[in-house]
Amino acid sequence: MSETASTDPSADSVRREVREWLEANWDPNEDLVAWRNLLADSGWGMPVWPRQWHGRDLPQALAPVVDEEFARLGAVGVAKTGIRLLAAATLLEHGSDAHKATFLHRILTGEDTWCQLFSEPGSGSDLAGATTRADRHGDHFLVNGQKVWTTSAHHADYGLLLARTDWDVPKHQGLTYFVLDMRQEGVDVRPLKQMNGHASFNQVFFTDAVVPAENLVSAVGNGWQVAITTLMHERRGADGLRGVQRERDLPGRIYEQEREEIAVALEPYKWYPQRAGRVDLVLERAQATGRNTDPATRQEIAKLLTMARSAEWTARRARAAQQQGRPQGPEGSLGKLASSNIARQASHVHTLIAGANAMLAGEDGDLGGLIAEILVSVPATSIAGGTDEIQRNIIAERVLGLPKEPRMDTGPFRDVKRN
Repeated sequence: MSETASTDPSADSVRREVREWLEANWDPNEDLVAWRNLLADSGWGMPVWPRQWHGRDLPQALAPVVDEEFARLGAVGVAKTGIRLLAAATLLEHGSDAHKATFLHRILTGEDTWCQLFSEPGSGSDLAGATTRADRHGDHFLVNGQKVWTTSAHHADYGLLLARTDWDVPKHQGLTYFVLDMRQEGVDVRPLKQMNGHASFNQVFFTDAVVPAENLVSAVGNGWQVAITTLMHERRGADGLRGVQRERDLPGRIYEQEREEIAVALEPYKWYPQRAGRVDLVLERAQATGRNTDPATRQEIAKLLTMARSAEWTARRARAAQQQGRPQGPEGSLGKLASSNIARQASHVHTLIAGANAMLAGEDGDLGGLIAEILVSVPATSIAGGTDEIQRNIIAERVLGLPKEPRMDTGPFRDVKRN
């Protein structure tokens, strides 16, 4: 690509270049990791990333052009399941060059799996109230405490850890953000059984777990600012699975390995569509049961579909802002709150349609118990990724400009009353 094209590329020039590269390099019988190493080195795996860090400095608006060329050939992209790209986005913004050199390439190849070590038993919604501590000992920190609701911790290589390093300053100022090795001694991961039958989450216990000082992200005490970046990216994707990769039923070594990867990575997320309420099933279910002729049920269905379409438009607005290069904004909290409202309304509608059968789990229940699974999964939407109350506070204070809530937790954190 010429110097002019690289600074101000056109869609046609980008399409031509990525098409030529794919036609010269794509081989469905290649090893998956070997292909992704080549892809990461080329910059076409994440073309909007900086050229220095496995990208091509393309504007977000041209990313769909690259995606279309990958889809045309059925070419497999970089690894996107789980929170890999959430970790990458945080490290790109706040990590050192050493962090980026160490972690970004293996995130894209799928060789490393990540988890998010934020929530705690006594401070789920109040993330800044974390009490897991990281005490400095020379060139490393020792971590002690407990995290909970940690998806994929049971097979993660690294964790994004928010821990307290200073108890004598206000709570938001005493937090530090680390990359923690999940495979070391002193990290104990235990699955949590849910009432919907799945075990997607884990509780994680730390006993003198070691974090080298070079794994500190940003500065000591700046963990809250880094965590906000992670949360904003997380909430932007709250209406669906993070980095979902579609399984392709095609022949070839790469596709076989990709299917195996997706099966492992998405196992914890199998119930997430039910968590979102399964709006997609409503019309078909109403017609099949005859409930579409009931005026009250029809009204609730119309309300649900209106809410879902409005949320879709809000999400499109957020994506348009992202394509224009604008920073993460309130759309994440708006979308997150909307997804909770939609899920609850969908659960209500499914109950109206199924009646008492909605309480039957297993093969005896409607759709083989799927409706019952929806009902017991939906409440999680209002909790995960920041509760509805947290989102309302963010919207009230940062979007509407309303006065902040009175706080009872100012001053040194060690003096703040806790559970």
